Amino acid sequence: MFLFKQQLPRLTLAAALAMGVCSNCVMAQEAASQVFSFDIAGGPLDSVLLDISRQTGVMISFNQQLVQGKRSAPIRGDLGSLQAVDKALQGSGLQVSDSEQGLTVHAAAATSTNVVPAAGKSTDYRLEKVTVTGTAIRRVDAETAVPVTILRVEQLREQGVSTTEELINRISANQSSVGSGRSVGSSSGGAAFADLRGIGANKTLVLLNGRRLSNNAVNTTNGSGVDLNTIPFAAIDRVEVLRDGASALYGTDAIGGVINFITKTSLTGGQLSTNYDSPTRSGGGDSHNFSGSYGFGDLEDDRFNVFGVVSYDKQTRLAAKDRDYTYNYQPGRGLDFTSGTAAPANWSQGSNATNPLAGSGCNSPGLLSRNGICRQSLWSYLDLVPETEKTSAFAKATGKLADDHTVSLEYFWARNENRTQIGPGTLMGAQVNPGTAFYPGNGITPGPTGFALDPTQPVDVNWRETDAGARKHEDDNTSQRLLLSFEGTVANWDYNVGASYNQNKVVQTILDGYVNDQTISQGIANGVINPFGPQSEAGRALLASSRVDGDYATAVGRVKSIDGRVSREIGDWFGAGPTGLALGGEYRKEDFHQDFAQFAETVQSLGVDPNGAVRGNRSVSAEYAEVNVPVFDSLELSAAVRHDKYSDFGSTTNPKYSFRFQPFKELVVRGAYSEGFRAPSLYELYNPTYTSYTVANYNDPRLCPGGTPANGGIGNRDCAQQFRRQTGGNGSLSPETARNVTFGFVFQPIERLSAGLDFWWITIANQIAEFPESSVFDDPDAYGDRLIRKADGSIDHIVTGLANLGKTKTNGVDVSFDYRFPSTAIGDFGIGLQGTYVNEYKYQQELKGDYIDKLGDFRGGEFSTAGAVARWRHSLTGTWARGPLGVSLTNRYTSGYHDSDPETHDSVGSYNVWDLAGTYNWSKSLAVTLGAKNLFDRAPPFSNQTYAFQSGYDPKYADPFGRILYTRVSYNF
Repeated sequence: MFLFKQQLPRLTLAAALAMGVCSNCVMAQEAASQVFSFDIAGGPLDSVLLDISRQTGVMISFNQQLVQGKRSAPIRGDLGSLQAVDKALQGSGLQVSDSEQGLTVHAAAATSTNVVPAAGKSTDYRLEKVTVTGTAIRRVDAETAVPVTILRVEQLREQGVSTTEELINRISANQSSVGSGRSVGSSSGGAAFADLRGIGANKTLVLLNGRRLSNNAVNTTNGSGVDLNTIPFAAIDRVEVLRDGASALYGTDAIGGVINFITKTSLTGGQLSTNYDSPTRSGGGDSHNFSGSYGFGDLEDDRFNVFGVVSYDKQTRLAAKDRDYTYNYQPGRGLDFTSGTAAPANWSQGSNATNPLAGSGCNSPGLLSRNGICRQSLWSYLDLVPETEKTSAFAKATGKLADDHTVSLEYFWARNENRTQIGPGTLMGAQVNPGTAFYPGNGITPGPTGFALDPTQPVDVNWRETDAGARKHEDDNTSQRLLLSFEGTVANWDYNVGASYNQNKVVQTILDGYVNDQTISQGIANGVINPFGPQSEAGRALLASSRVDGDYATAVGRVKSIDGRVSREIGDWFGAGPTGLALGGEYRKEDFHQDFAQFAETVQSLGVDPNGAVRGNRSVSAEYAEVNVPVFDSLELSAAVRHDKYSDFGSTTNPKYSFRFQPFKELVVRGAYSEGFRAPSLYELYNPTYTSYTVANYNDPRLCPGGTPANGGIGNRDCAQQFRRQTGGNGSLSPETARNVTFGFVFQPIERLSAGLDFWWITIANQIAEFPESSVFDDPDAYGDRLIRKADGSIDHIVTGLANLGKTKTNGVDVSFDYRFPSTAIGDFGIGLQGTYVNEYKYQQELKGDYIDKLGDFRGGEFSTAGAVARWRHSLTGTWARGPLGVSLTNRYTSGYHDSDPETHDSVGSYNVWDLAGTYNWSKSLAVTLGAKNLFDRAPPFSNQTYAFQSGYDPKYADPFGRILYTRVSYNF
């Protein structure tokens, strides 16, 4: 007899209806006559029966062959367990009968309540011991002392969620989104990351079926995490989100929390589904998805199950010019994201600078006059959302070796191709020599007005290479994992052991618009290339011959690991229930390398040093233990400790202590204290020094204070420029350390209502970060040693680089509310809320420095760290269901903040959008969903940030699509 091993808590403390989580009881009710409030999505009949068993605690017996290939309509409303099963069986040709042992599903021809099930092996589905994310101890009562949110993927799909990135953004504790849109002009490799609590993507641990994945191989100097785009979304059954530190069980990275993507465990029959999303505003941005799955074999009768899932997603490009509000020059609101590198080129000699069009006010499309030179807007070239294609496949084979022992082989492969477009390349520092055809005043290019030119000396030019066209770039990101695992029970010890191989590979490719800048500089110097106007035939030929394309960077990260854990009950120490014990260990080898093509050094705007290859490897071993002790019937105490040993920096030991108190069945009180760490990544340790460019435009604080050239300053050199920036790794880095405290409760006064509060506090020390570039320019007196100047006094480059800096402190509360109204003649109604309120967020950018408040205030930094922490985020959903039809209305809200330049534009408004979805189950096999995201077509609130290439709004805070209409069709067979 196969016993269903439940892996969902019977009460999800901070889950909301919007997250697809049903209301469950605080204590399992075993009486079949109990009335429950159900909200179970339609799906495979066996899965729906399992959900009913989970919620009610009533054993349901059935022959797997009877239900194979059959589907159930949604189960919603106030029903008894017998009524719920009967409703699930409607149209299936099956019936249910009750007995003292529970409920039995059988063929419709049998009518007696004491019928014998049809021939074949019956399967009992009952509550049993399970392992939940956040604890290694298997237990019947899955409601532990740590806050876990469960996301039901099938219900999220009905609300229009079609990607892992969208799913993560429905979690209120996820403070910011570093998505594929942020890859425009950055080096993220097209990745999307989770960021629980807003403390960085590298402090949220992402798991697949409880085990680690390889981090994105393209790292930034502020760390990296698992690329969400490589998670096989079509294979995911649910997501468990632990909103607490968990280094005592999982080791490094689990400071902000843990996100565990759990795939389907088995599958019989098949499903085909398709999604199509289309913005109602003109321009691009359409997306579509196709997925298919099929499985066969019954684990009980056939002793095996094999299934596979494949999917394909395509997102079309949305250009900046398709959204007027993203124009990057709005000086009245403090936004100036224009460039001093222009076409025609700005040129200078000594401290004097001008442009051939300066006298006419720079009256050419895309040009603006400023301080005697022309600045260029690149808005018309830019992507807001890049074109992406995602393909994934997941396969799993499970065999039953004996009644209590199974073996599984699991493989997934995912590919994310991300194509971005930005403005033409920049060429700075080239010179036009006297006597050449295009030298100012020689007949083709007009001479200067307002200052005298020394015709015996060259002039310096800053040229935008518009003749080469927009720069187009591709990131090809592939991930794969092979896992062999064994699970079972020996001598009352539950065991799970596995060996896995993980790999992430990113290839970065130049597609178009890049040229050999050394060749172009020589062409300008000898008079072949005209930086001030149209090209001659010889100039066009040289430009064509200097074009470069191909793969310029390849990064590969690999993790090979062996892990295992065992757990069992070890006695009733205090007469309040059995004590649970878990022991585990892990050994893994990590290696990483990133290489650059030699031609990359000829392309100035890539900011790549071909000699800056990165290589590193290390081994990690760990042991951990956890114990859960019931002291009274109402009180449990738990403790865990983990010791990690790294071959490169040493060892660390991290404990966790927690309690669970249930004074009466309607109330659960819980709390935890833990210590955590994040090991420096191989990239952070071994990345050699290299030079790129600042993310934002800055003024030289000495030669262009306040944006006006001072004595010796040159506008197109010193004002509103992207300066060179020198950065790199640091082999002396030590781990970040953290302390987490949580305290909360869940109150369920009636079966249809649950409400919860979870307070949390996090303190991080020794934080690994690159010194903020903005601070170098904002406080040159304090950080003048980081401003490296040339002999003429102008800035050559700034120095940032990685170091163990100061602390970060943040605290807040997670709020949940879930209510099911009594059933009515017109249908079943429900409402749910999941929200996060941040009370404090402050950080130091240097050891023992002053704390900087980031709560509701935009702060600078790299792509991954720039932004504000929102004080309040929520997802509020109302539902209505009647028969085969279900409708949901969801409100997604994020509070506003003070802008990047608050002197000219103080406040970024709140982002408040509504989503509407309706699903109709035409039959057991066919379901259709229609809906609208951002129903009222809300545009993103204005922001004058300049840390992302997208301007006029903050892409970490809102999206530029506007209203999206979507359709989803699924067919089961």
